[in-house]
Amino acid sequence: MGKASKAKTDRRSRVEKVRAEQRRADLRRTLIMVGASVVAVGVIAGIVVAVLPSGGGSKEVMPPGVGSGAAVQQGTIGTVTNTSGISGVVAYDTTGWPQSSHNGPAAQALSHDHVTGPVTYSVTPPVGGQHNAEWMNCGIYDKPVPTERAVHNLEHGAVWITYSPSLPQSQVSTLRAFVERQTTLNPAGQGASRYMDLTPFPGLPSPIVVSSWGFQLRLSSPSDPRLQQFVNKFRVSQTYSPEYGSPCTGGLGTPLQT
Repeated sequence: MGKASKAKTDRRSRVEKVRAEQRRADLRRTLIMVGASVVAVGVIAGIVVAVLPSGGGSKEVMPPGVGSGAAVQQGTIGTVTNTSGISGVVAYDTTGWPQSSHNGPAAQALSHDHVTGPVTYSVTPPVGGQHNAEWMNCGIYDKPVPTERAVHNLEHGAVWITYSPSLPQSQVSTLRAFVERQTTLNPAGQGASRYMDLTPFPGLPSPIVVSSWGFQLRLSSPSDPRLQQFVNKFRVSQTYSPEYGSPCTGGLGTPLQT
């Protein structure tokens, strides 16, 4: 091979080598760009999922928890004779209200003290006792709520209907319709409300339990006529509500239905 031919062959080899390196560089850039795009799409998707509300766009906002204050164990609550005229109602000791420095509640009566931490109640669900200083907005919630806030609602005159999470959906719908049929009340002009809470509650002693401050009734069906009797008797009652006239609005949380 002559010198001219060899030089030409060397140049062609160098050109091919440069072109091969260029192709490899182009491939690397392409792979980097594709990878970056995939990561960006994943990040955007994560942001969208985080921003979108859960539960199919539910507007419900649960009341927040009750903080990290000292835990409280409620003592035994005494029962008294049921004088409500509604069969099956269990009445608890509510003596000693209003409280004063000289006249506190009896040893086994329901306390009205505010606490800053969780409370383990001796009655399931609670019928009163120590509770958080912030009440929650009355209404229908499809998830369990902080008991310490629901108890504050009882003190204001609310009736709390709790049901087992395993209750058939048809019966849950019946309970919701029942709550929505109740009249709105505004005893002190601070905001109209039904003064009703409806929430699931794990570990109930019966499928449905309805409670007010100091009174409770276990039910097996939402069609039991005693449910309406209980509401008529105890909801926002000047006789039975310790803080009659206090609001059931202006608190924490946004229920599905008020």
